[in-house]
Amino acid sequence: MSKNVLLLETVADDALQMLKEASDMNILTGYDEASLQSQIQNNRIDAIITRGKGQVRDSLMQQLPELKVISRCGVGLDNIDVSHATKRGIKVVNAPNSNADTIAEHTIALLLMLQRNLYNAVTMVKENRWADRGTYIGDETHGKTLGIIGMGNIGKKVAKIATALGMNVVYWSSNKENVPYTFLEFDVLLKTSDSISLHLPLTSKTENLIDVSALSKMKPTALVINTARGGIIDQNELFNALKAKKIAGFAADVLALEPPDKNDPLVPLENVLITAHLGSLTKTTYTKMCTMTVENTLAILRDEAPMANCIFNREKLGIG
Repeated sequence: MSKNVLLLETVADDALQMLKEASDMNILTGYDEASLQSQIQNNRIDAIITRGKGQVRDSLMQQLPELKVISRCGVGLDNIDVSHATKRGIKVVNAPNSNADTIAEHTIALLLMLQRNLYNAVTMVKENRWADRGTYIGDETHGKTLGIIGMGNIGKKVAKIATALGMNVVYWSSNKENVPYTFLEFDVLLKTSDSISLHLPLTSKTENLIDVSALSKMKPTALVINTARGGIIDQNELFNALKAKKIAGFAADVLALEPPDKNDPLVPLENVLITAHLGSLTKTTYTKMCTMTVENTLAILRDEAPMANCIFNREKLGIG
């Protein structure tokens, strides 16, 4: 019997072609609420594939008694209720380590843009203000201390690039890692780092980890970079710290609310650089995330072995 795979969002062309060529699979699409409900009411759903926006909560799972797999074309699982999926015996699949290189690059690019004030420098020329070069203020990263919060796959790659740039790398993580960088207690890292880069998942323990207390411990010259999840930072307190010049700058690819409200006061600040959560949207990485996810989803539906570590709730499901 053919299996029904429900797409909540579009996927890369190569991944979609893989699904189309799978003769034992039917592709269903639920890109909006109306089409989603229609598919649920008229079809058995064996697997769901989403990216970052399609929400898979318990209320949806309750309507899908045959659901075997929920797959996310990416790494973070904020949009999937993993705990309820685990209780229901549904495998939650992601694409581990698929975006580490591109997010590390994006992190360093934001750091360099902020440290060297490149956005304003480029804008100066585009606006025919070459003579304003005398007002330019920037600095180099070489010799400065980068504090990495979260030394996972991405944190390690950021550290490697930063070291090549001549930065001194220190880190804090929930567990000490076997890395050639100095582990510091959280508060010590905040006090000693010239730049701080966040590489943690968003959980109940990390939500608003960078709060008014953490911000108050940073140097007034400190730069904060966030390419992890917006909710790790208390955005109101971040705005207050930047406005009062208690820290020097902020660059991010993520915000607590995406897209931001048009009146969000953080976005227009001169010492703030924000990109639209596109760090993983390079052609290479986007295709890799989607094809990897589809390959593993098909394998599971066919009772074949998927790649190692792609099942996020593997241990809770008792899967070897």
